Amino acid sequence: MKVTSSSITGLKNCEVPYRVLSTSDNPVGLAIFFPGIGYTVMGPLLHYPTGMFLSEGWDVLHINYHYNSDELKEMTDQEFDEMLLSDCKTVIDIALEAKTYESYCLLAKSLGTIPLRNELKREAFKDAAAIWLTPLLKEEMVYKAMKETNHKGLCFIGDRDPHYLEERIEELSSNQQLKLHLIPDANHSLEHDFHVLNSMDIHKSIMTAIESFIKKV
Repeated sequence: MKVTSSSITGLKNCEVPYRVLSTSDNPVGLAIFFPGIGYTVMGPLLHYPTGMFLSEGWDVLHINYHYNSDELKEMTDQEFDEMLLSDCKTVIDIALEAKTYESYCLLAKSLGTIPLRNELKREAFKDAAAIWLTPLLKEEMVYKAMKETNHKGLCFIGDRDPHYLEERIEELSSNQQLKLHLIPDANHSLEHDFHVLNSMDIHKSIMTAIESFIKKV
């Protein structure tokens, strides 16, 4: 496997590392990963899909933002969102300048669903697929993007997730492009608190659905 690592100096002078993983000279497409603020690409919900995309011949771009508390404490929520969107856009611009792909899939966990919804507006991604892991449904722009999206997508959320809103999930179910998976009693990590084997079963079902989705993209 070929791994290309680099970083940018972002909007607020924060270093944003990223890396491109590849197993093919002629990749099927590019999968772009947006992690959560405390949930890195090494977490199972992102680590296993990375392997799945690579196994299917996709390149994978990990945007590894890891803003620390000192960088965040002086920012308003709006300033933070602007920084996050700008930094992700800059990394993706660099990746797309380096190589052209025929297909794209964007996958995000939690906070990463903010730049995901923004990037779906990009012309290059007009036919992209999307995977929403524990989306921030309380964020109006994320919810609106999911409700109105024409992009083929998957969504996974638990009903014990603090960002879960029953009425919004019911609204999203009307979007035929979005396949919803509501996990009973699952938290923001899509796990059952203190029940390891049950949590592993949940993750297996999620990975089975994601694998099937990747094969159809």
